[in-house]
Amino acid sequence: MQLKWLSSLTQVTAQQWDTLFTNDKLNDTNPFCRHAFLLALEQGGSVDSGTGTRRHSGWYSQHLTLWQDNVLLAAVPGYIKSHSYGEYLFDWQIAEAYQQHQLAYYPKWIAAIPFTPATGPRLGLLSADLADSLLPHICAAIKQRLAANDFCSAQWLYTTAPLQHSLTEQGFLARHDVQFLWQNSGYKQFDDFLQQLNARKRKQIRQERNQTNGFSIKTLHGNELSAAHWQAIIRCYQATYLKRSGHQGYISPQSFMALAETMADSIVVFAAFTGAAAQDIIAAALCFKSADTLYGRYWGTLIDAGHLHFELCYYQGIEYCIRHGLRDYDAGAQGEHKLKRGFEPVMRYGSYLFADTPLSGAITAYFQQETEHLKAYIAQAMQVLPYKKI
Repeated sequence: MQLKWLSSLTQVTAQQWDTLFTNDKLNDTNPFCRHAFLLALEQGGSVDSGTGTRRHSGWYSQHLTLWQDNVLLAAVPGYIKSHSYGEYLFDWQIAEAYQQHQLAYYPKWIAAIPFTPATGPRLGLLSADLADSLLPHICAAIKQRLAANDFCSAQWLYTTAPLQHSLTEQGFLARHDVQFLWQNSGYKQFDDFLQQLNARKRKQIRQERNQTNGFSIKTLHGNELSAAHWQAIIRCYQATYLKRSGHQGYISPQSFMALAETMADSIVVFAAFTGAAAQDIIAAALCFKSADTLYGRYWGTLIDAGHLHFELCYYQGIEYCIRHGLRDYDAGAQGEHKLKRGFEPVMRYGSYLFADTPLSGAITAYFQQETEHLKAYIAQAMQVLPYKKI
């Protein structure tokens, strides 16, 4: 076996890469692990220093791969980071503690999907039964670079629970987060879902939806989106980021257009129009889908219009899952207000390995306390869900 660190996904073919991240039971590849998704970020300049508008993104491709002759056996999508933006399983408090103790915290290496806090495979395998034999080699390579001071920590973000358990056995610290997930209980229509809620929440949701009657709401799949549609969607996305964060967003227009070209089959957009033309889009939620899940990802609006956000980012997605028989709706990170709309709290997983410092013991204790707090929070949050009490 030969281990290679790749600084670009052009060093491996889409077929080689995607084969490792395909769920054989569903005959489906996680959209964010697809070669096309990661390459669009790279070639559009959203990561690395490509031809896009963001020449210094602070994300530098460093994918870990294992080969047997010319056969790709395993891969981990990875990046060297010079900051902690765009990760969502944030570590700002740890970085601040390092700074206070005059310790270097960056660069770090993360196994993650840029700007995408969605749980999914972080270790792609040619065959699932290779996991136990290959993971120790992968972890040894990471530890070797950590010992060589190539980076100050290694972090796996939004992994599956089984992978977190395996990484813990390899010496990584377990860390957790909470997100909110809508789950389809075999509903036939949106009203079936509403009937499971208490009367007050049913009324509230209907009122919120009625407040968007002045707009034309459309569902558009990737193959229905014209260049003019994409220009309008990007305009909404950039305007919202500019107002909220002072920059035009993590994803460059070039990356969006690359996604439009290569991932149309995975894209769903919920858009609000003030007229019939594409340029009349004034708000849009860009989603991706897999065989069983809808992922809400990028939202933008040109106006401050009441409940458009709830309609496009939550209710349209719920309706879409019901109509198309999708099991889950993962509407993104954070957002405690999702609880009121039927999204249940779920635990998410990360794994961390730090170079040995005087802070090592404190970090271990912090992660343990954080996990206990999150468990208590989930228990409390479950009590305020709007579903009828049985």
